[in-house]
Amino acid sequence: MLCFRVLAAALLLGAVTLSTAVAQEGGTVTSTNVRDFGAKGDGQTDDTAAFQQALDAAAAAGGGSVEAGVGSYLIKGHLAIPDFVTLSGVWTTPTAWSQYKGTTLLAVEGEGSEDGPPFISLGASSTLKGITVFYPNQKPDAIKPYPWCVAGRGGDNCSIVDCLLVNPYLGVDFGTRPSGRHYIRNLYGQPLRKGIFVDKCYDIGRIENVHFWPFWNGDDKTGAVKFNHEHGEAFIFGRTDWEYVLNTFMWGYKVGYRFIQTEAGATNGNFLGIGADANETSVLVEASQPYGILITNGEFVAFLGEEPVEVRVLPTNTGSVQFQNCAFWGPAHHIASLAGTGVVTFNNCHFQEWAKGVPAIQASEGSLSVIGCTFSRESPQVELGEGVRSAVIMGNQVKGKLDVRNHSKGSVEIGMNAVMPGE
Repeated sequence: MLCFRVLAAALLLGAVTLSTAVAQEGGTVTSTNVRDFGAKGDGQTDDTAAFQQALDAAAAAGGGSVEAGVGSYLIKGHLAIPDFVTLSGVWTTPTAWSQYKGTTLLAVEGEGSEDGPPFISLGASSTLKGITVFYPNQKPDAIKPYPWCVAGRGGDNCSIVDCLLVNPYLGVDFGTRPSGRHYIRNLYGQPLRKGIFVDKCYDIGRIENVHFWPFWNGDDKTGAVKFNHEHGEAFIFGRTDWEYVLNTFMWGYKVGYRFIQTEAGATNGNFLGIGADANETSVLVEASQPYGILITNGEFVAFLGEEPVEVRVLPTNTGSVQFQNCAFWGPAHHIASLAGTGVVTFNNCHFQEWAKGVPAIQASEGSLSVIGCTFSRESPQVELGEGVRSAVIMGNQVKGKLDVRNHSKGSVEIGMNAVMPGE
């Protein structure tokens, strides 16, 4: 029995030792705490130097984890997380904003301008985890610009996990500098102007479980909600090769998902289970790669502005955009307004509500397929302009009567559509 206890104690001691220092070639990965470097976490003392010294010490040791426990840490400057280093707070899942709970970093640098260094920059294979960031000087009735809250410095494998960005003006920048194989999981917050920007990603990036919502201020009587409505863009994608986006949602932004052309190129990727509610434009496609944007199991609701549209494809688009098994609720003006020379497909989608007397889908150019969809309002379903080069409208079910307005001079096939029985 004594031998067994000695053996058990030895195994436990070995486990504890391995949890604090893992042997690697050339050195060890260490874990340290910002309070060991003088951080106070009292919300008044400037803890910038203590945090950066702890981060740099971890880098000098070959990489590791820097722990920041419960506290409100005033950071008057900005932080650079070195390569192979993790800055970790106490949250293991993101939480709704509970003022000054958990590990909260108070960001104040750069007030009044978008220019300037990001509050936190990530090196190659570095991670921000379990952290809340709050801008205490931001006011709902007088929104002020700030630089990016979190940004990549140009290395691959940057990660953000289990974080709450309460009220940044600009959220996450994985586009100004290349950020291949970036990874974002469980990110909550209310970015005011831009949420996540991706560009120059030449190897697969992944974003999952992101929720942008009025976590900071949702009072319609203040300016924060209005600012989101008039200026906010939740997701912006430039050049990214096979971006994978899963289970993301935003509420109250002018634009939900925006796909743009940059000097680096445009987007192709797989977007699964994404949602956008209370937008002026839920999905805005300015450009896409020929390989295309595939959106599956999406839910979109647009009702802000004078003529809200759930899908808007601009004349600049030349690539493919596919919607599979998506639901489009109301009360949008059009479900979709389509232009450009690319191909847009709606397959097994549901269109619930749009303006009375106008077509749900209005295409002026390009090619269009609408197959196996349901139109649940007694109003025109599709209008094809003269510039439409080809279209297939088949196997759909409509309410009231089939009303497809075809002005196209191209190749168009319309058939096997059914009228749903009245109530």
